[in-house]
Amino acid sequence: MATAQDIKNRIPITGALMLATLMNTLDSTIANVALPHIQGSVSAAQDQITWVLTSYIIATAIMTPLSGWLSQRIGRKRMFQFSIVGFTVASMLCGMATSLPEIVIYRLLQGMAGASLMPLSQAVMLDLYPQRLIPRVMSLWSAAVILGPVIGPTLGGWLTETLNWRWVFYINLPIGILAFLGIQTFMADDAGGRQRPFDFLGFSSLAIFVASFQLMLDRGPGLDWLDSREILIEGAIMLAGLYVFLTHSVTTKNPFFHRDLARDTNFVGSAVFGFFVGIILFSSSALLPLLMQNLMGYSALQSGWASMPRGVGSLIAFLAVPFLVSWLGARQVLTFGVLISAYALWDMSHFDLSMTDGPIKVTGFIQGLGTGLMFAPLSTLGYATLAPALRTEGTIIATMSRTLGSSVGISVIQALLTNNSALAHARLTERIVPADPSVSSALPSMLDPSTSLGLQMLNAEVTRQGAMVGYNNVFGWMAVGALLMLPMILIMKTPPPQKADHEVVPD
Repeated sequence: MATAQDIKNRIPITGALMLATLMNTLDSTIANVALPHIQGSVSAAQDQITWVLTSYIIATAIMTPLSGWLSQRIGRKRMFQFSIVGFTVASMLCGMATSLPEIVIYRLLQGMAGASLMPLSQAVMLDLYPQRLIPRVMSLWSAAVILGPVIGPTLGGWLTETLNWRWVFYINLPIGILAFLGIQTFMADDAGGRQRPFDFLGFSSLAIFVASFQLMLDRGPGLDWLDSREILIEGAIMLAGLYVFLTHSVTTKNPFFHRDLARDTNFVGSAVFGFFVGIILFSSSALLPLLMQNLMGYSALQSGWASMPRGVGSLIAFLAVPFLVSWLGARQVLTFGVLISAYALWDMSHFDLSMTDGPIKVTGFIQGLGTGLMFAPLSTLGYATLAPALRTEGTIIATMSRTLGSSVGISVIQALLTNNSALAHARLTERIVPADPSVSSALPSMLDPSTSLGLQMLNAEVTRQGAMVGYNNVFGWMAVGALLMLPMILIMKTPPPQKADHEVVPD
């Protein structure tokens, strides 16, 4: 719980927490656009360089569930300090790396250190403010969560092209220093020592489940999924870890996560909803840069700029959410957010290769509005009935749920995109009969299938058009999936009305 000193200093503490969260979420995407430059610098093969991303994801996945127990053991302030320092130092080491093994190890350290920043910052902010201010507070916190991944590709592309790839990691140094100084100066000391007995079997089985799940999702697309022995082994380990964790959590006296969390309908509903938000919405952010760069010839910086309106839409939504929640209610605002996001995805299913970047910007802005309208109401509903003592563990589970949903979404949608593109390519090819005079007369001379060069160029164009059809189909299915999330809102209860204030404010 927050102390009187924390409540007095809650504004600067909020600023420091948002900086720490922004630093963490920014790093989830900023390195993506720099991968080709990193690959050349450290002389890595294509299948090796992906470990720069995979190592960070797996380390974060393993350490996220442990961060709640550690914060109760050593105190939240000390945990924040260790995490910020570790993340900042690891970022500096990543920028100084001269070989692939070095940068992979430093990314592992970065993921381990930064795993606690997002869930613990949310837990602290929930404690700092009374319930009536939670929509406004969660809007601010969500801004850091959403804007980091949104501006990451743009900032990463600009830093890489203007300076070099090392600055996508060095950019964390000033942010980390400011966040550390804010926590050190304004947050009250917390002695810790409130943890339950450590459930080693529960944590180990959960870590095995999450790590093998993330590894399987990351490696699956490149190894043809169930045709690969590695994927089958990782899948078996994942299922075994999940089975042990669930059965142990039900039967043991002191489970790793408190069982009361599963009894709160609002929290369970928001966690499940967050999982599907990760699948449906976050994965679209991963698809668009590929569409722009691989099909439309955009540079990393150009695709980053085209993605910026999404952040603007989210920012406008964050500013409007507190007023909308007080006027309409959290469930109604959440419903509007889903409907707006579904409309944006349906509009995206009508993209074509002859368009400018205008439709990308417009739909991105609309989707940003929808996403921004979902995050704060979801947090408001999820923690409205949850006991304050369970908030830290609750934020850990909610963060894991969104992360796993994003991983599932990206892998599943990439598989759907590949299959839909191949099917569209086959159907388009069936319609092109070189012996048909009407076909040959309709094609430009450069695409003449009777010549070797023309046939190659024609196949490349058919592949490109087939990929666009694949993207459109995937966006359409995502719009339908977003609408299927609506019934989950019904199981979440409206938060009870709050008194004017019930916090302790020192003289």
